[in-house]
Amino acid sequence: MAYSDIDILARIVQCEAGGEGETGMKAVACVVMNRVHITYGEYGRLEHTIRAIVYQPGQFDCVRETVGGKYNTQTIYNMRPDQVHYDIASWAIAGNRLTNLGFALWYFNPFTTECRQYFPSRVGRFVIRIGDHCFYNPTDAYADT
Repeated sequence: MAYSDIDILARIVQCEAGGEGETGMKAVACVVMNRVHITYGEYGRLEHTIRAIVYQPGQFDCVRETVGGKYNTQTIYNMRPDQVHYDIASWAIAGNRLTNLGFALWYFNPFTTECRQYFPSRVGRFVIRIGDHCFYNPTDAYADT
């Protein structure tokens, strides 16, 4: 399927953070857009498009056919975004960001009440927890990725 950038972003927002409320969904959209706009490190070497960021191998469970060796039923291909998902995607594409998020490039659900201080390999430092997700800003070590 050939989705437009707004479709891809709306679908990833719904799939990755649909149960996290508006702020959680906006935070995920911000991470994607932060990766699109960064000029250094791993993401800086990619084409600066939503499509390139979302489809980069191993980045989002919602674009993987299998997770943990099992068929993944929750993918962007199975999503049917509502207007709120498109509104959030448009908001982020227009350059809006959550101020308390910083320039977060990663998030994950630790399935515990605490967020670890650093993202793997110390490329990211914890900045905020929103809903079930911990968000991380890049450290100086990220530039070498």
